[in-house]
Amino acid sequence: MIDMDDAISQTQKNERALELLRDPEAAFTAELVRGLSDLSGTHLDTFLGMWATMPTERRRSLITRLVETAETNFEFDYTTIITAALNDPDMDVRKTAIDGIFEESSHSTIRKLMTLAQEDPFFEVRAAAVSALGPFVLQGELGKLPATFNTRLQDTVLALYRNPNEALDVRRRALEAIANCGRDGVQELIRESYYADELLMRVSAVFAMGRSCDEVWEPHILEELDSEYPEMRYEAARAAGELELRKSLPRLIEMAYEDDREVQEMAVWALGEIGNKQARSVLTQLAALAEESDDDELLDVITEAQSAATLAGEDVLPLFDFGDLDDDSDEYDDEYGSDDDDDDNYDPFDDML
Repeated sequence: MIDMDDAISQTQKNERALELLRDPEAAFTAELVRGLSDLSGTHLDTFLGMWATMPTERRRSLITRLVETAETNFEFDYTTIITAALNDPDMDVRKTAIDGIFEESSHSTIRKLMTLAQEDPFFEVRAAAVSALGPFVLQGELGKLPATFNTRLQDTVLALYRNPNEALDVRRRALEAIANCGRDGVQELIRESYYADELLMRVSAVFAMGRSCDEVWEPHILEELDSEYPEMRYEAARAAGELELRKSLPRLIEMAYEDDREVQEMAVWALGEIGNKQARSVLTQLAALAEESDDDELLDVITEAQSAATLAGEDVLPLFDFGDLDDDSDEYDDEYGSDDDDDDNYDPFDDML
């Protein structure tokens, strides 16, 4: 239950924000942005009236600020504004608003995303919308959506992928989204896309392999960790982390020292997901190097990976059993190192030699 004092305080913040917003030249200060949280009723109506008269660039700037704030400060809720912005006449505003849709969204918002994915005149918006449907496909797989609604959602995403006249970006984002479900035929779609002519579709196929939680893709993922294309190595590292592939450790360790920052950070994330002693030892050494070089950005990534590795726990088995830990356990330990090894004696560079 909301405390009355808190409710009154938020009402006052709403009114103050709207007062500031009436000035067409007003800067989007922290006070204004925070005051637009939890708008409803007459306050929302007043805001939408002002929104309709704002110049396009100002609407773009404000929706970007609200989405960024919501992503980093969960106490602020701009759902009513972001939902309304999905109908904005400007493509960039709609696309940014889609980025602000979270998993707790209503069925009506999901339906709006489905409509945008199918009917928006700009492929950039359609691609963003179908990508945003991915988490809801997962919700349906987990039984959190009504069966008929879930079927309609899956059918919509599949139709977008199968449409040969649709833009490549839309089709590949549809593949990534549908990979969240175990529907018959999805595995074949991933395989088909993996052998596509377009590099970006193949990259999305590897992303989908990790998202599918299916161990059948292990050989492909391990192979793509050595791809000549950075974007492919990036997605292969992500997939290796999602499937907790211990066989990927030697290559992930190498990638964690790459010059390509995005690939490096994804390799670090994957090490955190695998989380065994070897991975934790590498993360410790990487953290020391990041501190020594004053690389705070990388250190933040490593710290998050270390937290994930700690949660995984040294006695927790990988997400999937690929047979390595049963019939071939001795061979596995010889090649990749047992979790019983002493951390202090482990050198990650041994695996690179």
